[in-house]
Amino acid sequence: MIRRFAVLAAATLVLASMEAPAAAATPSFDFTRPDVVATGTEVPWGLTFLPDGSALVAERMSARILRLRPGASPETVATVPGVAPSGEGGLLGLAVSPTYAQDSYVYAYFTAATDNRIVRFRLSAPQTVEPVLTSLAKASIHNGGRIEFGPDGMLYAGVGDAGNTANAQNQQSLNGKILRMRPDGGVPPDNPFAGSLVYSLGHRNVQGLAWDAQGRLFATEFGQNTWDEVNQIVAGGNYGWPIVEGNGTDPRFRNPIVQWSTAEASPSGAAIVGDTLYAAALRGTRLWQVPIDGGTPTAQLTGSYGRLRTVEQGPDGWLWITTSNRDGRGTPAANDDRVIRFPRTGTTTPGAACAVRYELNQWSTGFTAAVTVTNTGPAVSSWALTWTFAGNQRIGNAWNATYSQSGQAVTVRNASWNGSVAANGTVTFGFQAGYSGTNAAPTDFRLNGVNCSTS
Repeated sequence: MIRRFAVLAAATLVLASMEAPAAAATPSFDFTRPDVVATGTEVPWGLTFLPDGSALVAERMSARILRLRPGASPETVATVPGVAPSGEGGLLGLAVSPTYAQDSYVYAYFTAATDNRIVRFRLSAPQTVEPVLTSLAKASIHNGGRIEFGPDGMLYAGVGDAGNTANAQNQQSLNGKILRMRPDGGVPPDNPFAGSLVYSLGHRNVQGLAWDAQGRLFATEFGQNTWDEVNQIVAGGNYGWPIVEGNGTDPRFRNPIVQWSTAEASPSGAAIVGDTLYAAALRGTRLWQVPIDGGTPTAQLTGSYGRLRTVEQGPDGWLWITTSNRDGRGTPAANDDRVIRFPRTGTTTPGAACAVRYELNQWSTGFTAAVTVTNTGPAVSSWALTWTFAGNQRIGNAWNATYSQSGQAVTVRNASWNGSVAANGTVTFGFQAGYSGTNAAPTDFRLNGVNCSTS
């Protein structure tokens, strides 16, 4: 047997917390401190949050809904029936009912065999879906797909023109529109066009919806060959497509507050924090910061993570993004697609410290590892240690802990009897695994969701 030791020096760790957002009018985020919540997902499109703070993510191609918690492996909580992914279609937007505590509804927008539709269901019975809105025209492009509940409790949906530009100006068509509906799909009596779900028209492909503190709605929109847009949406407004793209001079149509070349943007998801709108750009591979009351937009993360699909502020106060590099138009990295969050600038969270000792006993096709974690910070009542194997190692069993593994990503949690670790206390667990090729020791240990420093 070959016996090797990899010792990680004491490292200050920051435990992820659910901090309340700061009260600053224009909070900013520290884009130098990414926390990767999930890797290896397949075109994560919709992103929303449950009341307990956990995230739900929709995978466009697989029709799975994953539940994400920082520091834990993704958990599949539903596979939406009837999804028929093709082109830009599939399982798209997600929204959680504003009265989830009473009704437990999750809403999904997806492409079915014959149409685009919105349904709702409960995570306790995801195969039982209730149609909310059906018969939206589908196509290989321009399916829209974003759904969000507004501050008025109504459900809004961005619906693309489905590749038929005439839909956008046809008030009788629900395509090329932003729709507003009651949670059951009914028409609110105060909609701008009597008896119609149409809230605004003249849209090509809206994929981002967000409200500011004043209750104003803003939307991102894909242009064709010239201009992408951010629009302030008003009830009954006409935004010009296909007659005008970007700024125009026709008084019938409302101009965007911002326009970019399509190479700079292709904006999908949107979120507003303070007086700043964040737009996730696909072709532009960046996150745009847009002052909604005027000012010059600035870009963050340019090229850092490839195509960005969705951006949302979580209940933890962090800014969450999803990448879209496995959608057929990107160049995926080995760990794509990813869900990443960024903390508020200047924020700190309760800390702990640890030292990890990883002892490896290896033979030709397998190994055992003994892992000792010394807690040199405050006492903890539970713990989760995560890492990513560099090769094709696969754990077969573990002792003194429970484990889960998804690809190369591993999460080890305390057993029922060793979750509490006193200050300066230690906890030890072990596992047996198989491998082929190289078997390098992990170097990216994370305790309770935050990277450990190593030396």
